[in-house]
Amino acid sequence: MNVLFMTIGKMDNIEEHTIYCDLLRYFRDMGHYIYTISPYEKRTKLQTTYEVKNGIHMLHVRTGNVTGMVNLIEKGFAQLSLEPIFIKALKKYYSNIKFDLVMYSTPPITFCNAIEYVKRRDNAKTYLLLKDIFPQNAVDIGLMKKSGLKGVLYKFFRRKEKKLYQISDFIGCMSQANVDYIIQHNPEINPDIVEICPNSIEVIDMSVDKKTREDIRKKYNIPLDKKVFIYGGNLGKPQGIEFMIECLRGQEKNKEVFFLIVGDGTEFRKIESYVNVDKPLNVKLMKRLPKEDYDKMVGACDVGLIFLDHRFTIPNFPSRLLSYMQAKIPVLAVTDSNTDVGKVLVDGGFGWWANKNSKDEFADKINECLACSVKNMQEKEYKYLEEYYSTAKAYEIIRRHFE
Repeated sequence: MNVLFMTIGKMDNIEEHTIYCDLLRYFRDMGHYIYTISPYEKRTKLQTTYEVKNGIHMLHVRTGNVTGMVNLIEKGFAQLSLEPIFIKALKKYYSNIKFDLVMYSTPPITFCNAIEYVKRRDNAKTYLLLKDIFPQNAVDIGLMKKSGLKGVLYKFFRRKEKKLYQISDFIGCMSQANVDYIIQHNPEINPDIVEICPNSIEVIDMSVDKKTREDIRKKYNIPLDKKVFIYGGNLGKPQGIEFMIECLRGQEKNKEVFFLIVGDGTEFRKIESYVNVDKPLNVKLMKRLPKEDYDKMVGACDVGLIFLDHRFTIPNFPSRLLSYMQAKIPVLAVTDSNTDVGKVLVDGGFGWWANKNSKDEFADKINECLACSVKNMQEKEYKYLEEYYSTAKAYEIIRRHFE
């Protein structure tokens, strides 16, 4: 089967361990022919390039700056220009390839015409990996409104979103809450095409032994005698950074815990300002690390943290959960009540869930973490990862539609 994967994410090295690279490698290893199309953003100064690398056909297309910390207007125009740029590149470089399956993820929702072009040209099946429900997520955290001038923008993107669902033969959602939300808010969609196809990875045991744990903590000046809670990943508005800071402030006198924050994003400066001004003794802030170094660091910690803004009405399901699970550290999720990530943690027996916008509840969950023995939780967590979140599982969910 010839498979085309469209993304705005970095796609330079298929051997990297990310949710998309892991899945595409599995398709490749199962005998399928994989083709990708992804941006070389303006900031890279790289030109459109086609290459075959590690058995994957990779087309890198020169685009505007569609990701990262750039002006929202610039990013918006760059994303809207993706369709004609991608279609032109597809015609030039993949004109002789008949695709059987087109896979793509959100964000963004602006691939519609490019997807539709390949679908009509090749009579291909289309599969949406739904990782983001936009524009409603932007409305939830105040970046967009449904009325007034901003409402025009919302309506435009809502039409794009609906068209994306309409041209998708199948929609793979991260969790049951996502399935329910999409069906409820888009009644025109046939419920039979919406299914759970969760975030997935190549399952690798990333836990560390006692000596490695001590060496890593010494290397990064992390206390050996405290329970270390790590937050890794994006530090942006969806994570509710102001409330995260409030929770950290409430724990400044707790001598049993240490908080390690690793990442970057639009709200990084807020945490940086808090650390520089308040100078908490039990909080360490670090910029994003190379993935290999970060994964080792996670294994040297005790509990993984997930934060989501409490205003969300859409059910987010952060992929950072998977790195915690690989490292076999239990997870504390501090989220809104619409996501089911906390339910997964609690029902699976490998974590805690604080679903109120309250630093007191956060403090209560921290105390539960301190009082808990994690060994049994580790075994349950890794077994859950193997059973539900492996690339083999995601592959089978997708493949069964194309037998």
